[in-house]
Amino acid sequence: MNDVNTNKTDSSPKGIFKDSNFLWMIGGGAISMLGDQFTLIALPWLVLKMTGDTLILGIVLALISVPRALLILLGGAVVDRYSPKTVMMQTKYINTLLLGILSVLIFYSKLELWMVYALALGLGISTAFSIPSGTSMLPKVVAPTQLQSANGIMLGMRQLTMFIGPVLAGLLIALFGTHDGTYEQGMINDAQGLAAAFFFDCFTYAFSAWTLSKVRMHAGMPAPTGDAPTAPKPALLQSLAEGLRYCWNEKQLRSCFLYWSAIAFFIMGPIQIALPVMANQLSNSASALGLLAGSHGAGTLLGMALAGMKPNLRFGNLGRTILLVDFIVGILFIPMGLITASWQGAGILLSVGILGGFLHVAVFTWVQKQVPPHMIGRAMSMFMFIFMGIGPISAAFTGWLLRSISVPQLFMGSGSLLVLIVVMATQLSPMINVTDKRASI
Repeated sequence: MNDVNTNKTDSSPKGIFKDSNFLWMIGGGAISMLGDQFTLIALPWLVLKMTGDTLILGIVLALISVPRALLILLGGAVVDRYSPKTVMMQTKYINTLLLGILSVLIFYSKLELWMVYALALGLGISTAFSIPSGTSMLPKVVAPTQLQSANGIMLGMRQLTMFIGPVLAGLLIALFGTHDGTYEQGMINDAQGLAAAFFFDCFTYAFSAWTLSKVRMHAGMPAPTGDAPTAPKPALLQSLAEGLRYCWNEKQLRSCFLYWSAIAFFIMGPIQIALPVMANQLSNSASALGLLAGSHGAGTLLGMALAGMKPNLRFGNLGRTILLVDFIVGILFIPMGLITASWQGAGILLSVGILGGFLHVAVFTWVQKQVPPHMIGRAMSMFMFIFMGIGPISAAFTGWLLRSISVPQLFMGSGSLLVLIVVMATQLSPMINVTDKRASI
């Protein structure tokens, strides 16, 4: 049910913290994102303790990621049909139940491998609907003038939980776990710690469902002239096809999605795959990888904070800002493979993270503002599909490519191609004219 948000709004960046509606959402969202990190650490650990087989671990992770990627577009259509809050509430109830069952089965030593497969599949399907609902809610919770600040806080909070969550999860598992055996006759090493980790995530979903029930939805931005929001809703697959057509027919949206697809392909793979290889070459130590990954993560968090505090920071317009930032990132990538010390790579990745974090919030907000309210779920699911679908492909391609070329060649080629894409987009696409204002449809 959509309620009218009657809170008075303060257009300054700090004014978002006076909006009780947003505080209910960010409060529950923060603890839920923290809980997600517990499951991300506990699930691989559980599978390895049960089987010791990395192939089975890959299958379990695929049961989460593949359905999520395949169904996320359908999830966007469902969100637009039933409202993001309704869908989000249902996914929280489902995840609470799944994680509660998992923690109980582990605690009482009743868990079998087929149950892990089934629960992982359930979590993957649920996530395909929770992601588009979560990314579609903010425009209907906060005022348009506060949207970028709200996105900066929300995305920055996610980045922060990615720092502290794994550490806390590891401590919890170690604190409650045991170290006197392996998986034998139904007993799992660290069973109590793993059960505690999954139960904590279960609690966070239940808690965030309660806080979400306090959030009031408003109608969002007005639909463009000619729309008929009161018309009968089309069939679900027809609605999905309608969303895909909209994203393709809207010129600026199509150009941005194609551009971001190319950028994601040339950036995500090197960061995910080449960084561990480079860290191993630099010092043969996990501490080098931690420094490199931590620097990129810290930079991303700083960039998101900057976007939240300076929502109107632009170099001309949004399109020019996107192109300039990506051009600089390409230049920074070119010498990345030539570094001889971890601190040099950390400095480069800190800068890349700041630029990327700032841009992520800006474009995330732009997509939310660009589409009419009744289409936002499908548009945001398409936006998320670009990165979730292309990321694994980019990583696999990078791994295959590194069999034939060196790390310096990979980064030099990736950076050079990124610069070339920016130059081509400047000359051959409408990217340079993209503004924060909503395009006429």
